[in-house]
Amino acid sequence: MTNSIEYTPPKVWTWEKPNGGEFASINRPTAGSREEKELPIGRHPLQLYSMGTPNGVKVTIMLEELLALGHTGAEYDAWLIKISGGDQFSSGFVKINPNSKIPALLDRSTLTPIRVFESGSILLYLAEKFDAFLPKDIATRTETMNWLFWQMGSGPYLGGGFGHFYAYAPYKMEYPIDRFAMETKRQLDVLDQRLAGNEYLSGKDYTIADIAVFPWYGALVKGWLYGAAEFLSVQEYTNVLRWADKILERPAVKRGRMVNRTWGAPSEQLLERHDSSDFDEKSF
Repeated sequence: MTNSIEYTPPKVWTWEKPNGGEFASINRPTAGSREEKELPIGRHPLQLYSMGTPNGVKVTIMLEELLALGHTGAEYDAWLIKISGGDQFSSGFVKINPNSKIPALLDRSTLTPIRVFESGSILLYLAEKFDAFLPKDIATRTETMNWLFWQMGSGPYLGGGFGHFYAYAPYKMEYPIDRFAMETKRQLDVLDQRLAGNEYLSGKDYTIADIAVFPWYGALVKGWLYGAAEFLSVQEYTNVLRWADKILERPAVKRGRMVNRTWGAPSEQLLERHDSSDFDEKSF
């Protein structure tokens, strides 16, 4: 359905009521906590508070990849934050991330615990902490950072732009869907051209750039996001599909995609993760 009602903005915008859509009940124009509630703390140095959305999956994949390399210090507890229920507005969560968005990480291995928020910042923090998935030579490192920041800048157009208006808005609107579909396809073409001559985004090595981009754009071409694969003709992006399939073969990626996941088959969900044995009864 196309909404043809023309809207004239007021001179001063005011928030009077939720504006509809799937997340209308939790959206407000103010920041800060809404309830006093401390977060649980497990036995590992790294405490992750997240949900299995694309931004959350970036971090659980990274942690599982680090563990697969033998970095025992990357053992972590992953606590489920139900964003549709507003868990991200608890006082405990806001202490770690004042922006009230998942994922949020607390590193308790230092004398004074370090909070890390924003998924790109968490990936970079872990890469530097464990000296992994971030190339040392300046050229490849810079190329890795180029694509990491590309995802951080481009993702909101895919999620908050296309995803919102295509899947979550209270009704279908032609203009924003067309606008953001065009931008999403342009971004897919950027990736497809880059991957035409490169195995991974930074070149021949798998890095935090791939870990950041895969949960969004890999998921999109695999048909996991917004039910929009046919609408966006994702089969056109053959290089992105090849890259996504290669990444999906990695056992750590399969594990990371399960953590804090609340949808799909029960065998694909691990609501909380506190030990590697938690995966023992899951299917891969």
